[in-house]
Amino acid sequence: MKHTNVLLAGATGYLGGYLLKILIENHNQVLAIARQPSRIKNDNEDYLEIKQAEVTKPETLRDICKGIDTVISTIGITRQKDGLTYLDVDYKANMNLLEEAKKAGVKHFVYVSAINGDKHRNLKIFEAKEKFVDALKSSGLNYTIVRPNGFFSDMKDFLQMAKSGRVYLFGSGNQKFNPIHGEDLARSIVNNLDDKNKEQTIGGPDVLSLNDISKLALEALNKPVKITHFPDWLRRFSIWILRTFTNVKTYGPIEFFLTLMAEDNIAESYGNHHLKDFYIEEAKKL
Repeated sequence: MKHTNVLLAGATGYLGGYLLKILIENHNQVLAIARQPSRIKNDNEDYLEIKQAEVTKPETLRDICKGIDTVISTIGITRQKDGLTYLDVDYKANMNLLEEAKKAGVKHFVYVSAINGDKHRNLKIFEAKEKFVDALKSSGLNYTIVRPNGFFSDMKDFLQMAKSGRVYLFGSGNQKFNPIHGEDLARSIVNNLDDKNKEQTIGGPDVLSLNDISKLALEALNKPVKITHFPDWLRRFSIWILRTFTNVKTYGPIEFFLTLMAEDNIAESYGNHHLKDFYIEEAKKL
């Protein structure tokens, strides 16, 4: 893989941190932009430059892509609470970056969405992400769209639930998916930086059912395996209640979680981090 000048947006997030580490390991020149640059530790000034910028404020991005070959954006709302909407961040902020990339003649734009975003555009989280995907595909730039399965960091919710000694699931619990560790996903993205005009759905090495995941979480905490299954209509009713009586900031992530948990989501397998080991490590911190 040839070395390249990369602008990384979202370097302070779960995935962004691993991307930064692996890009530098591979001797790429990285410009990391962040609202709070102090949150990024610069151990390697030969390869890393950090600039203060806010992707939601286009004036702070002026000429930020000068001399850049590849932009990687992991920008998106997960659980932030600063009054911004999905459209503000997942769509408009990424559009601000894309405009600068086009202006500076950037060759390649890599964007991280989420699994089956193209099939679930009705979900608030995906509506904005996929609106940006459409814009990127018609921008004239070479693009890579990465749609990862659940992150290991999201799987901590099962561990939190297991702390009480019981995990609650909707339906049979036989729904399968293969979550991926941030480091594995980052490695795949960096190793494929030369790929152009590609959409990739990617997951981890182990295909697990929700029952399997619950069992791993309980066992990591040395708890007996106790799983309660609620009927699926209760899941659908919960989504309706949340959509009706809470704001999108509250229901967006839960709507996403409850919808995707109702079906199999199996992606191309990649990596060598296993959820069982992750849970054992995380359990020590609880």
